[in-house]
Amino acid sequence: MAALSRAPSEPNLTALEEELTCSICLCLFSVPVTVPCGHNFCASCLELTWADQVRDFSCPQCRTAFPERPQLRKNTVLCRVVEQLHGSGAGDGREDDEREEEEQEAAAPIYCDSCLQAAATRTCLTCMASFCAEHLRPHHDSPAFRDHQLCPPVRDLQQRKCPQHNKLFEFFCSQHNCCICSLCLLSHKLCYTSPLQQAKAKAESALKKRLAELHSQSERSVQAMSSVKSFQSQAAEAATRKRDLLRAEFSEIKALIEEKENQTLKVIMEEEKRVCNKFDYIYKVLGNKKNEIQSLRDQIEMALTEGDDVLFLKRAAALQRTPIKEAFVPAIEMDQNMIHAAYQSAINLKDVVKLTVNVSMEKKADAKPTPGKMKSPSVPFPNKPAVKKKATAEQRIPKEKVPPATKTTFLEETDPQDKKSPVKLVPTVGALSTGAPNAATVAKTKELINSFVKKTRMELLQYAANITLDFNTAHIKVALSDRYTKMSVSDTPLNYNHHPQRFTDCPQVMGFQCFKRGVHYWEVEMQKNNFCGIGICYGTVDRHGLDSRLGRNSSSWCIEWFNSKISAWHNDVEKCLPSTKATKIGVLLHCDGGFVLFLTVEEKPSLIYKFKAQFTEAVYPAFWLFSSGTVLSLCQMKP
Repeated sequence: MAALSRAPSEPNLTALEEELTCSICLCLFSVPVTVPCGHNFCASCLELTWADQVRDFSCPQCRTAFPERPQLRKNTVLCRVVEQLHGSGAGDGREDDEREEEEQEAAAPIYCDSCLQAAATRTCLTCMASFCAEHLRPHHDSPAFRDHQLCPPVRDLQQRKCPQHNKLFEFFCSQHNCCICSLCLLSHKLCYTSPLQQAKAKAESALKKRLAELHSQSERSVQAMSSVKSFQSQAAEAATRKRDLLRAEFSEIKALIEEKENQTLKVIMEEEKRVCNKFDYIYKVLGNKKNEIQSLRDQIEMALTEGDDVLFLKRAAALQRTPIKEAFVPAIEMDQNMIHAAYQSAINLKDVVKLTVNVSMEKKADAKPTPGKMKSPSVPFPNKPAVKKKATAEQRIPKEKVPPATKTTFLEETDPQDKKSPVKLVPTVGALSTGAPNAATVAKTKELINSFVKKTRMELLQYAANITLDFNTAHIKVALSDRYTKMSVSDTPLNYNHHPQRFTDCPQVMGFQCFKRGVHYWEVEMQKNNFCGIGICYGTVDRHGLDSRLGRNSSSWCIEWFNSKISAWHNDVEKCLPSTKATKIGVLLHCDGGFVLFLTVEEKPSLIYKFKAQFTEAVYPAFWLFSSGTVLSLCQMKP
């Protein structure tokens, strides 16, 4: 049969479909059996045809009569052909054998329990026995058996009996989920029982309901899968569109950078051309000078060959009076200032790109601007440094001059509940202002500040920024450790290399990170809080002179500990503050709101001081240490 399943003529089996059809049900054979006359029928169809007959069995197709009920055998060859027609002939051989055994067992006749030879035609559920036509006659003829319940032959009658009372199952206990007889009702009197037909109808209803639920769930699953595929395709399309847009944007950025590169290189090339043209002109002049000298040499040599004394003396006198100047090469140099400016513009552009790339990953501000007040992002002009630059010793950061119309506000309230604290306005360097802020803007800013003052430490940690120290800015007596998160004062100068960003007069150091927009929070722990300061500053703050100290200029803001005295400094204006025993200070910088808060780090932070300023540049954390033994540590926090 395996060879038959693999025969090359397998597609031709469909032409035999008419020959493989049962003449009773007019469908393809299901468990085909063969009667003695040679015709084939479905086993179930033949059983139903002969169910009501007790004698005179005959073939349903040719009407051949048989003296007794024939013993039916499954036609395995025909069964295999039908399976090939259904496309199931390539199944597992073991499964086919098991299925064949089950089908043979189902097709095997049920014998009479009286004679044990003839096939049973009926089963009496009262007598709990199966009878052939001969032994079933008393059930038809005698009135004593008239009430007995007859049904088609049933296999395994013992499974329908109660093993304890040997009586037929008549009821179903839903609590114990089992069939019981009438005598079992006594032990199940507290259970909910029902007749078998009623329990069957209830179970069928429940299964149909369950089937409907499963069908509904299957449909929902199919819809969900379709939705997932649709969302996946939409996400892929959106990602593709975004990638194309990003490629276009970066292509434009590259084009702009290439254009800037070409402009810068053109400046150098034009300067090179100018210098080379001068050298070409001098070379030409020197060539003419050489030709003039050679001509004079030739005249002298001709004069030396003159034999006439008078002519010789005349020529000699004339040749001696001919002046010949020494060759002179003027100093020609390239415009170093122009070359340096071009190189500096490239460095500035690189710093701007670095700053833009770094701040793009920072958190956005807590308060989003309204669409009507949104401003387009501005890019610093490449020729004006906006961030710290890694420059050579020749490159110095110039101190930018800001118009006198700018202002920064000192907010002197140290307690948000104290409404009587005065507000002092001090002219200082800040953003350009076109006029005095209106009352609504001031009230809105004050409300924003109060909202941050009232936040708990856990709420502030969502703005946490991990700060590291910039080694290139550290004074030669400021020692850095713990991966540039700890600073202390050294008794002896440290062997730091020269760098234009390094503080030279004040023992200070700046943070490596800078902030230009958004809300940022960091914490500083003081192990010895005398003679130290914690603050912020612009990247263009002076690195030299006494004015470079934090708070002594218009580019920095700080809180300073001087022995037991605490004061706030900005633009060389001091404000004395109440003493505090806090050893850990939190700094909250709101670039867009234009203020910085200094807080004690507690579960409920309290305000030490607050500055308000319109920050026009990137702001860096900054620190001042003076006393030996003073140690400041930057706390590494998880937002």
